[in-house]
Amino acid sequence: MEKAVKKIVVIGPESTGKSSLCKALAEHYKTIWVKEFAREYLEKNGTQYTFENLYEIAAGQIKGEDIAMEQMKNVHEKCIETPLFIDTDLHVIKIWSEFVFNKCDNSILTLITKQQYDLYLLCDVDLPWVNDNLREYPDLKVRQKLFHYYKEEMAAQKIPWKIISGNYDERTVAAIKFIDQHLK
Repeated sequence: MEKAVKKIVVIGPESTGKSSLCKALAEHYKTIWVKEFAREYLEKNGTQYTFENLYEIAAGQIKGEDIAMEQMKNVHEKCIETPLFIDTDLHVIKIWSEFVFNKCDNSILTLITKQQYDLYLLCDVDLPWVNDNLREYPDLKVRQKLFHYYKEEMAAQKIPWKIISGNYDERTVAAIKFIDQHLK
């Protein structure tokens, strides 16, 4: 029986524990996770990004996913359904682009239609803000507004999704429960 990789995306506004959740889930399921390419891009190129840079970031995110899918061929060879966790996807870039630039590149929208995922975990804004040099919007009202955009985006598509809230441990437990329901 050929194994199937289940692609599980963790999305949400800044500072909602996406990377921490991906790392915890990858450890729990003894698998790998795809880091958010935007962080790597901004650390390398600086935080003064343009509308045009967002397509480069989108392409880099997809490349990271493709590399991880190749690596997954060697993970859990006997497991029928192996999860791959992805820290953000192109929906994040779309929402960010629309929020910052009031528009999104049609090439990014086209790429979104070509990507296939199995589950989404939407991280709530109920964690305390953690400042770093790449984050832009510490205001809770702005974070809540962005969360609302993510929630609308999830409601508009057909892939199963769940809001993940609470402290870091509660998020991990809730995510595992949701994932286990869908992996069986």
